[in-house]
Amino acid sequence: MFSKDTLKYEAVPLVRRDPLDDADSLAAARSFLETMKTRHTIRDFADTSVAREVIETCIAAAGRAPSGANHQPWHFVAVADPSIKQQIRRAAEAEERNFYGGTAGDEWINALEPIGTGPDKPHLEIAPWLIIVFAQRWGEFDNGSRYKNYYVPESVGLATGFLITALHMAGLSSLIHTPNPMKFLNPLLNRPASEKPVMIIATGHSAAHATIPKAATIKKHMGEILTVLG
Repeated sequence: MFSKDTLKYEAVPLVRRDPLDDADSLAAARSFLETMKTRHTIRDFADTSVAREVIETCIAAAGRAPSGANHQPWHFVAVADPSIKQQIRRAAEAEERNFYGGTAGDEWINALEPIGTGPDKPHLEIAPWLIIVFAQRWGEFDNGSRYKNYYVPESVGLATGFLITALHMAGLSSLIHTPNPMKFLNPLLNRPASEKPVMIIATGHSAAHATIPKAATIKKHMGEILTVLG
């Protein structure tokens, strides 16, 4: 929690890292790329337990993401309790039935066809952990007065990217789920009105029979995602 009397600039030394030459830098970048090529969104989870400390450490990594004015406008709720996961599944599937029943529209449903999704979300109970990501629309000083957060969607997106990568580096798989609306999550997880639920991340080990959609293996080539000037 911020205090108004600490809102001043103060420079501290950068924690230095040993510089890499171009060859070592490229090798490190290629190694990371190869690791991330093995990351896939899955829907088939094993019910194998994952230690709480692993999840906490991954969330700690997410908390290192950059953010607007360093306000860190995020909160993560990690759920392993089976009864809470069951309640989340029931509420999420109710919204999903409305979505697939007509609120999404034909174009959206057609776009999802190659991915093979549907209104049933058993992974919300099978995966050992659900991590619910909340965006903090405003914060509070230690005296209870509000302050504005800046670039909240961008900041939370960066933190979520850190989290998904950390989970993968920890040997876990994940699935992003965004039922719409998600208002049911605030009272269920006892989160304040200042926080907006953004997504549910199911995470754990993949099941032995896990598959992925073939469409998900098709990625845009570099000419479509990169422009180099100079």
